[in-house]
Amino acid sequence: MEYKESIIGREHEQRLIKEYYDTPKAELIAVYGRRRVGKTYLIRQCFDDRFDFRFTGLFGTPRSTQLSLFKKELERYSGKRWNKPQNWYDAFEELRDYISGLHKERIVVFLDELPWMDTPKSSFLSAFSYFWNQWASAVPGLKLFVCGSATTWMLSKFIGDKGGMHGRTNRQIYLRPFTLFETEKLLQSKGIDWNRYQIVEAYMTMGGIPYYLDMLENHLSLNENIDLLFFHEGAILRTEYGFIFRSLFKNSKIYRAVVELLATRSSGMSRAELLKALKLEDSGDFTEVLDNLCKCDFLRQYSAFEKKSRDQMYQLVDLFSLFHLQFVEKSDGQDAHFWSNMLDNPKRRTWEGYAFEQLCLHHVQQIKQRLGISGILSEVCSWTCKPFTDKDGTEYKGTQIDLLIDRHDATVNLCEMKFSVDTYALDKDYAERLNTRKETFRTVTGTKKSLHTTMITTYGLKQNKYSGIVQREVTMNDLFREEL
Repeated sequence: MEYKESIIGREHEQRLIKEYYDTPKAELIAVYGRRRVGKTYLIRQCFDDRFDFRFTGLFGTPRSTQLSLFKKELERYSGKRWNKPQNWYDAFEELRDYISGLHKERIVVFLDELPWMDTPKSSFLSAFSYFWNQWASAVPGLKLFVCGSATTWMLSKFIGDKGGMHGRTNRQIYLRPFTLFETEKLLQSKGIDWNRYQIVEAYMTMGGIPYYLDMLENHLSLNENIDLLFFHEGAILRTEYGFIFRSLFKNSKIYRAVVELLATRSSGMSRAELLKALKLEDSGDFTEVLDNLCKCDFLRQYSAFEKKSRDQMYQLVDLFSLFHLQFVEKSDGQDAHFWSNMLDNPKRRTWEGYAFEQLCLHHVQQIKQRLGISGILSEVCSWTCKPFTDKDGTEYKGTQIDLLIDRHDATVNLCEMKFSVDTYALDKDYAERLNTRKETFRTVTGTKKSLHTTMITTYGLKQNKYSGIVQREVTMNDLFREEL
């Protein structure tokens, strides 16, 4: 197996796949990540689509149909006839017979969308476990790759299984969404010549999901692309949001309810606040829902400054979902040029401000690189303060800081994120607000650390008599850095 320069990004993942392939022993390699992130593409490209056997599970398809298709694939790869398996135990027994006849140094088997094979009462997982534990794990050079978009199934039922598969998945590869650096490379490979402001807008609409980004066409502007993909009649991504939840979660209703509630609360909500708003009883099931949404990259779980884990908050960070809920779901589908006509709409500007904040949270490592603190131990958190009156009668307004970098060199970066079409100019009122926020933070937390007001903007800060209150700056270009 060779490193593929044609694959955009994924250098680290390619190195892992090559490392696992080169070992002489049997390897079970689980590749997981959210739907459309490029798991199947990565494995197929790494092996030039040359496998000794490959089978893909089908969403919502009965076991009998999947077993028939499994048989046909086995016949295609082996060149011989096989009996139709009556269950998954039979299917894996036939796969064992086929592999036993291969006399190769390396044997590569790829089972894609594994969770979709695990239909109700199918005994798929126990049959797979028996196949691997009883025989396949002892076959020298056998490389069994498994994938699944249902991240929760992959982590709880497969990788984290407490039964026959416990501890058997000796290799795991998590595929996360693209960064801005990787997104720019993908668009360039498609001949799309957009400036970085437009690439940021594309990212805020689709997140770093390669499958969606690959749909962008180089002969259209960004606004035209978005109209075509989301708002034209029969737009291909108009119904994607609903299918994501149906395909990832068995009880998708509660998952959607959590995401859609958090889409209305930019600063996030605590577990208790979510339970109260959704009128649900506290239970382990709800804990699982929140954990699963975090594992699938829909939510982030974070702590407020110097707060304990029980005070953790949950915030929607999936940009594709946010865009859908803000605009696609609410459009009536009658305006094929909806997004182009929203160019100067205040609602779009409000969304851009919040989406840019989330984009920055996706690129904290790049922000740290720009600040020169990559090697300093630090914690990323937030802070909220309700209005209050001090003991001496001083009144403090409520304030919120969405991104704090609490460093172990006795410094805290208080980050302010602003999306602007030009250099951002501080005025007197805003400068006073930033100073008041800093002093409120110092008073309420009692911290003795140095506090650095840090501006993260698209085109930088305009130098004027108020800009001196900002200690550090990060611009849009800094977010395009390659992650070290």
